[in-house]
Amino acid sequence: MADARPGGAPTVLRMVLGKRLQDLREKAGLSYEDAGRALDVTHATVRRMEKAEVGLKIPYVEKLLLTYGITEQEEIEGFLSLAREANRRGWWHRFRDVLPEWFSAFVSLEGEANLIRAYEPHYIPGLLQTPAYARAVLRAGQPHASDDEIDRLVALRIERQSLLTRADAPVLWVVMDETVLRRPIGGPGVMREQVDRLVDAMSMPNVRLQLMPFAAGPHPAMYGPFHIFRFPIQELPDIAYTESLLGGVYFDQRDDVSAFLEALDRMCAQALPAHTTEGYLGGIRKEI
Repeated sequence: MADARPGGAPTVLRMVLGKRLQDLREKAGLSYEDAGRALDVTHATVRRMEKAEVGLKIPYVEKLLLTYGITEQEEIEGFLSLAREANRRGWWHRFRDVLPEWFSAFVSLEGEANLIRAYEPHYIPGLLQTPAYARAVLRAGQPHASDDEIDRLVALRIERQSLLTRADAPVLWVVMDETVLRRPIGGPGVMREQVDRLVDAMSMPNVRLQLMPFAAGPHPAMYGPFHIFRFPIQELPDIAYTESLLGGVYFDQRDDVSAFLEALDRMCAQALPAHTTEGYLGGIRKEI
């Protein structure tokens, strides 16, 4: 794989290394400006490196480590080796012709998380969609895309689903609004197949689905869908993600993510428990 372009979507490893550089800088008692002067760049460049908004230029990283007091050659080489790895493109790069840059980061987070929690008020989560359902959703959302582009997006979505069956698969815990199952997408046959897919998914030990029925009334997240990613990497905080027509927004500040977590915890208590959801799905399938 070739090196990632500066400014490309960050991999999780790049985020971790950016956080480590921040911790080393703060431990050394240096400001962004101090670090920038050491590299002969603006303080904004250092900040963007720490936030994983740009690629990690190896000469810059090496100079920063020395500036922060890291002198052991073995430690420096280890960090630089990780930086080179972090700059490599993810598997999804081959879909770059159809994958928006802002969503590449989502795929990276999804692939490295050990817990994915989500609220979905509009459609089945991408990790649980059938190909036919995914095609119908993508076509509705991108009416001007060519058939070839839709085919590529469906292939990407299906390939993402493989993470649920790998040896270190994450836990997927989703609360879906009843609207998701009541909105006809792709026709009755597509919807029946999709409901069957959900029932099958619920037998997986790492998948937990809860349904928020209309009868439950209002709930804390009626404003829209969101995801929360948790990682087995100590340096990386929980990250929340929301999406609009124009792109995605990522939150990693503790107070911001806590607001999403609290809303989702309240919803999990309000929604049908997982064992009841399966029976509810069976009832809905009979109505389709």
